[in-house]
Amino acid sequence: MKAKNFFEMTNVELNDKVAELKAELFNLRFKHATNRLPNPLVLVETRRDIARAKTVLRQRELGISEEPLKGKKTVVKKAKE
Repeated sequence: MKAKNFFEMTNVELNDKVAELKAELFNLRFKHATNRLPNPLVLVETRRDIARAKTVLRQRELGISEEPLKGKKTVVKKAKE
C-alpha cells in the first residue's frame, strides 16, 4: 500500500488498519514457520505497511501533518498569471 493512501485515512481508520495488519502479520509468521507461505516478501511488505501507518499517526500527533476532513474535498486553485 502506498503512503499516499495512509495520508488519506482518518486516525480511527489508521488505528483499525494497524490492528488488521498486525493480525495479518501474526498469521503470516505461522504460515512461514510451517512452510506454507509461497512468497516470503509478504512479511516484509506487511511490516513496512505497519510502519507507514504508525509514521502517519505519529506525524499527526506532532502536528507535522493533519487529519483529512471526510466528506469535504480540498480543491487547490492555481494562481492566475
